[in-house]
Amino acid sequence: MRMEGKYDAKIQLAEQMTRTQGLRLRRLSEEAYQPSQYARDLSFTEAARRIQALEAEIQLANSF
Repeated sequence: MRMEGKYDAKIQLAEQMTRTQGLRLRRLSEEAYQPSQYARDLSFTEAARRIQALEAEIQLANSF
């Protein structure tokens, strides 16, 4: 059925990280000297998790 393909595409787009997340994650990964934390094909959830972890790590490093 043709509708399933459109539905799957909408779900896939909803699961992809946003442009804003990508830019933020790239900046944070460079700031934390962990460029491998950035990848273009991350899900929204995984990008949010990595952003949160990098922000916590940077905050900890800045507290010394």
